[in-house]
Amino acid sequence: MSTNSTPATSRLTRTWVRMGDQRLLARLLRSPRGLFGLVTIVLLVLLAIFAEWLAPANPNELVGAPLQPPFSDGTILGTDDIGRDVFSNLVIASRASLRVGVLAAALAVLIGTVVGSIAGYFGGVVDAFLMRIAEMFQVVPGFAFAIVMAAVFDASINAVAVIIALTAWSQVARIVRAQFLSLRSREFVQAASVAGFSSRHIIASEVLPNALPPVLVQVALDVGTAILMEAGLSFLGVGDPNVPTWGQMLNSAQIFLGQAWWLSVFPGAAILLTVVAFNMLADGLNEALGAGSKR
Repeated sequence: MSTNSTPATSRLTRTWVRMGDQRLLARLLRSPRGLFGLVTIVLLVLLAIFAEWLAPANPNELVGAPLQPPFSDGTILGTDDIGRDVFSNLVIASRASLRVGVLAAALAVLIGTVVGSIAGYFGGVVDAFLMRIAEMFQVVPGFAFAIVMAAVFDASINAVAVIIALTAWSQVARIVRAQFLSLRSREFVQAASVAGFSSRHIIASEVLPNALPPVLVQVALDVGTAILMEAGLSFLGVGDPNVPTWGQMLNSAQIFLGQAWWLSVFPGAAILLTVVAFNMLADGLNEALGAGSKR
């Protein structure tokens, strides 16, 4: 009887999770901050996807005299120190900047979810060992760690994303662990265990879908933090010099702050808008999850 009821319980769990996702989205769209963040992020993603079509010129093409201000020589945001179109570079650079943020957050979630799931489900010595490792990463200043790693190892755009992920996964692990500690004693988990399902099945199919919603808030924060950290690394000259990012644009603009304000203001504004959008989305998700838990 228990073996028949457990698949039904699993199906009910998946149905409940889908219904919860729909309600979460509805509550998110009713949040002004969440709606602003979501709409802004969608527009930024579309900008990155269609960057080649939206950029009026090749980012490496010389379109005018050097250091021309915005709305001169047929440009929107002016030209840089060698005459390239700033707007085109800004649009193209959105791809790499968003890529770093999304990739770093995805890797952090993957590592943190695996570690947190195992620690929270099994507990005991396993939990203590894995959480000590997580604490080791948490006590190290993230940006300082990223600078050292980027300076010592390959500073390609993918490597930078991995380095940033290593500074962020421990917080995800703690959130997932807390959820597993709360959920592992629930009836549907006990039923699956009595029915003889493996720990891997119970973790992946029964507990994890119910543990992930709070992680969404941290994911949104991690994307914004990763974009900001990549910009900081590039500004300091330890990023990938071969890939255009908003941080690389800021790095190139350092020596022209006094005579060409637009070279730093526009990429800085792009970084600010993107980070604020992801923080707003995180606030909206937090509000939506909080409203759902009160019902």
